[in-house]
Amino acid sequence: MSAPESTLLQSWHDNAQAWIEAIRSGAIESRRQVTDQAILLAIMGRQPERVLDLGCGEGWLLRALAERGIEAVGVDGDATLIDAARTAGTSQVHVASYAALAEAQVDIGRDYALICANFSLLHQDIIPLMAAMNALLAPGGALVIQTLHPWAVAAGDYQDGWREETFAGIAGQWQPMPWYFRTLSSWLNALDMAGFRLTSLQEPQHPQSAVPQSLLMIAERR
Repeated sequence: MSAPESTLLQSWHDNAQAWIEAIRSGAIESRRQVTDQAILLAIMGRQPERVLDLGCGEGWLLRALAERGIEAVGVDGDATLIDAARTAGTSQVHVASYAALAEAQVDIGRDYALICANFSLLHQDIIPLMAAMNALLAPGGALVIQTLHPWAVAAGDYQDGWREETFAGIAGQWQPMPWYFRTLSSWLNALDMAGFRLTSLQEPQHPQSAVPQSLLMIAERR
């Protein structure tokens, strides 16, 4: 594991409580206005019976899917976030690092109709993890990824590389977090190398915003 990736994992531990409070209070405007609904619509559009939420955090999406009659299973690398998901009523959640998942060291179930990663693929070496998720999908299954839109957050530096999130403007006690920026072509290449083919690309946008709020990709097993 590279130094930034180990720091990224530690930052989730450091920021877990602030993250729980931010999500549950609706403190992140883009999520409240656009991206939460975007991921729900993308999932519901495929009418899956069983979904795995990769990097589920405190479990808001698991609860939203359960309310809509979908069996939802979550996995996250941070125990504090998983405890919060359990306390909020989600029982099917697992604590596992992405490295353990990539190497199939943890049994989190299989034959999922859909696996989603909602702003949760922030590390550099995502291909082994995505390939491992491919193996957990049922025939005809899909991977749904929502992430930061590379054009909207490039800040004049449109090339793959580590960046830093400071959580400026979001209430709470935060520690800076490294995250890996990747271009659109880098995302598409990663999907291809993990055995997926892109079937839909969306750019969720608020009508009063000049830039997209996220990049949303739906890919199926090749």
